[in-house]
Amino acid sequence: MQAKGIVRFFLILLLLVCAGQFIYMFPTNKVEKAAENYAKEAATKGLAYTDAKAHYLDSMSSEKILSVPLVGQFTYQECKAKQLALGLDLKGGMSVVLQVDLRDFLNSLSGNTTDPEFKKAMDAATAAQKASQDDYIKLFVNEFKKSGKTLASIFARNEALKGNGLNIESSDAQVQAIIRTKANETVKETFNRLKKRIDKLGVVQPNVSLDAARDMILVELPGFENPQRARSFLQAAAKLEFWEVYRNSDPGVLQAIVDADNALKAAADTTAMKNDTAKTAGNGPLISMLSLSNPQSGATAVIGSAEKNKMKSISFMLDSMPQIRGRFPQDMVFRWSKDPVRERDGKASTLYELYALKKARGKSGPALEGDHVTRATAQPDPVSGEVAVSLSMDGTGAAIWSDLTGRAAADNRREVAIVLDDEVVSAPHVNDKISGGNSSITGNYTVQEAQDMASKLEVGKLPAKTEIVQEATVGPSLGAENIQKSLISLGVALLAIVGFMVYYYGSGGMVAVVALLLNLFFIVGALTSMGTVLTLPGIASIILTMGIAVDANVIVYERIREELGAGKNLWQSIKDGFIHATPAIVDGNVTNIIAAIVLGYFGLGPVKGFAITLLIGVLFTLFTSLLVSRLIIEWWTQDKNKDIKFSTPATENLFKDINIDWMAMRYKTYIMSGIFLVAGLAAFLVRGFDLGVDLKGGYSYNVQFDKKVNSEDIRKALEAPFEKASTIVKEVSTANTYNITTSYRVNEVSSEAQEQVTSKLFEGLKAAGLASTSLEQFKSTYLANPGTHITSASKVGPMVADDIKSSSLKANFLALALIFLYILLRFRRWQYSTGAVIALFHDVLFILACFALFHGFLPFSLEVDQAIIAAVLTISAYSMNDTVIVYDRIREYARTYSHLPMRDIINKAINSTLSRTIITSFNVLLVVLILFIFGGSSIKGFAFALIVGIFIGTYSSIFIASPVMLDLSKNLNLSENSPNPSVPEAVESLNAVKK
Repeated sequence: MQAKGIVRFFLILLLLVCAGQFIYMFPTNKVEKAAENYAKEAATKGLAYTDAKAHYLDSMSSEKILSVPLVGQFTYQECKAKQLALGLDLKGGMSVVLQVDLRDFLNSLSGNTTDPEFKKAMDAATAAQKASQDDYIKLFVNEFKKSGKTLASIFARNEALKGNGLNIESSDAQVQAIIRTKANETVKETFNRLKKRIDKLGVVQPNVSLDAARDMILVELPGFENPQRARSFLQAAAKLEFWEVYRNSDPGVLQAIVDADNALKAAADTTAMKNDTAKTAGNGPLISMLSLSNPQSGATAVIGSAEKNKMKSISFMLDSMPQIRGRFPQDMVFRWSKDPVRERDGKASTLYELYALKKARGKSGPALEGDHVTRATAQPDPVSGEVAVSLSMDGTGAAIWSDLTGRAAADNRREVAIVLDDEVVSAPHVNDKISGGNSSITGNYTVQEAQDMASKLEVGKLPAKTEIVQEATVGPSLGAENIQKSLISLGVALLAIVGFMVYYYGSGGMVAVVALLLNLFFIVGALTSMGTVLTLPGIASIILTMGIAVDANVIVYERIREELGAGKNLWQSIKDGFIHATPAIVDGNVTNIIAAIVLGYFGLGPVKGFAITLLIGVLFTLFTSLLVSRLIIEWWTQDKNKDIKFSTPATENLFKDINIDWMAMRYKTYIMSGIFLVAGLAAFLVRGFDLGVDLKGGYSYNVQFDKKVNSEDIRKALEAPFEKASTIVKEVSTANTYNITTSYRVNEVSSEAQEQVTSKLFEGLKAAGLASTSLEQFKSTYLANPGTHITSASKVGPMVADDIKSSSLKANFLALALIFLYILLRFRRWQYSTGAVIALFHDVLFILACFALFHGFLPFSLEVDQAIIAAVLTISAYSMNDTVIVYDRIREYARTYSHLPMRDIINKAINSTLSRTIITSFNVLLVVLILFIFGGSSIKGFAFALIVGIFIGTYSSIFIASPVMLDLSKNLNLSENSPNPSVPEAVESLNAVKK
């Protein structure tokens, strides 16, 4: 092998680089062990274990714990960032997918236009986005075009856009392109600021990624235990504003409200107001809901107060009814308090306060915005003892603040309203002018709430709002269980492969085992260096890669055995075996690479991680199987001058002299396949698939019960609280755990929606006597044995579900098209490509038919979700290995035995490659079967799809791909105009031995 030196160099380099990735594990493990001991000791004193552990790790985050000579010193946070991160399904924690909301962005670009067609188009685009894969800007443009107006008529007024070449004559396409560019900038800036926020959240190894094509942001927070806090932290815009205020004692303020109420009373109420208004004699609909403050009790910025359920109706009357809005000063803006009014005993009431704010002179908004805040910290107020958020401002902000507070202090100690995300958090009296740009915000905050607010304000407001469209929470106990089962699967699969390879191939099998271990070492090292998050599907991908890696060695060894059987000496057989096996190995793995790239492009979260792991595994498989294995074999046989065996006495004569007429069976197999596929189609039409929550949308909970229950009792208990929404209950194979999926309130986007659904779930179970814990215990995935409790939860909005379904279809069709093109280019005849693709369609439909026919009958879940789509696509690519091996041999024999009929050539090719077909399929089937047995309930459906796919892939390469190619080529002599065997010759020339 001419390139021995280069192969050795890269082998040593990879070993050093990958080994270096593991150095960072030892000091971090030491710190984490100390954190556990600290947390255990804190728990004995009544403190929360998880809080104590998080506090310890946070305190160590900036401490230097590793010193590497000539490289530098590393903190705990830096060491942790260089380690392989575990996904939520292995560690526990929370993940969300955020949709960047571009409505306000568009509104701002339009100069807050009041054009009714513009508003109508935005509403229609918002509705269409739930069922469309197009981005929001495109949907808006399509809707606005229906009005007959040009986009330039709206956006050409924006001075900032004129710098991009926009004018009143610009076409809709030009305006759309400019808006999309600005939207991309907004989405990216939102992502960057959100990432900075999360860095301040104190989560170890958070994963934040941007899907720019969908305007989505994926956030994974391993070990994070407070979903409500995370939702608030991720979605809050942190739009801080300082406003001048109107007082209830100012001339005409309260009278304007009374006049507005009288006008409403005299006019016919709208339907919306009728439904929401409690009639009170003598008052109109406004004052019947809004209790006005009394100026005689003291001048205040609070205009009135109302119950929470009345706030929306009052805001509608004050802000959205032109005949009422005109009665108030043009610079008056109404805002509600963030928190309810406190009673005398300190308890929260149900009333919220209404403030009348005053726009700054010459502005359409507040006097000062949070953009000028340079620093924000949380600390107790030295006077009152309340937890406060202290702010420092830049020079411009300090000057505005000084002027604002000076005027307020001089105006009878008038209040200044501090508004965060359109809610008044406080409105303190200003006693004196405040210079230097320092101020503070108080508002009955806990220390944690104040720290979160300070973090958000210091980073700055998000350029666009974000909306949670997908959410998942996994408890650490479930993650630990997944790790344990995955490691068992990995270990058993490795032992099984080692045992089989040594038994079947003798000393040659030992070389394959060494190459496999190197492959695993390189995969883990590469994943670590790339910062990839390892998930449960990722571990499944590693286990699958083990089978694929051994396949490559099997193909080489079977070819070497053929060469030895033809009478060649050992060295010549090894040389020719590698040369002739290389094209088939490359072809088979190229199809795997195609599948991995397509999955990585279209997939989200764990599926993307699965694809990346598969791609890395395939690339290292080619390196270790074709180059490292040969390097070891040549070193052993040439440098050491020792013998090597590629069989054992028990396996030496297996699969010899096979002579089966496979083509004679093809019509029977056509009929068998047709019958099964028709049955699958009928099952799909009658029963459909058991779609996972990520493909149909909804809430999904895994609930572990503290006593024996059955699914029907659970379903009945939830009918009333879920208001008879579609609810499915299925038993999970872990002890007394059930999966509960519901569509109840799935279309609601408020941050409180999931909390309310969880509360309804608990209420239903408790009322039926199926849960006896408190709501907090029920929700906590972090308690070791709290009785009935949630172990994991997820929410997928309809828009994301539609997106995943659409992406899955695109991924499969694109992969099949690319594989067709590759086979066409590789074999240069459309008959080969057509036979291969028909076999692939057959395999895909066969797997889906099994899921349609057998779901509900087998003792494990057969949900069709993202992972199953990934399995189908992976098996589609893998099944091409067998097909390509057979095709490669058909092409070779078409030249060697050109005098034989094509039918005999194909039979001969299948018979001669049968050994590698069976052994390669057996190896992968072995590891997948181990994954199915030991991998746990959450991955059983995935493993089942792989098992079916391996069986049917082997079947189709013999009984579908080759027969179809034969039937399409009856009048074609495959030896005519056959392309030269350029790949084998090229490989042979590259690997020629220098004598």
